[in-house]
Amino acid sequence: MMTEAEIQYVSNENGEPTAVIVPISLWREIESERETAYLLGSDTMKRRLLEARGRQQGLSLEEAVEKLGI
Repeated sequence: MMTEAEIQYVSNENGEPTAVIVPISLWREIESERETAYLLGSDTMKRRLLEARGRQQGLSLEEAVEKLGI
């Protein structure tokens, strides 16, 4: 769990907070949540993501490489 002490606030000359410094793990979590929210905002993408989530089959890395010829 993230604690308040792990977040650093940056203030201007008047002492007003203008930015924050957060651990990279928290930043990546925030980015991921924003991307998911953006994708779920589109009905088409929402449907595609839910369909993909329900799939039980896929390709291994080796099969994908062979199929792509790389």
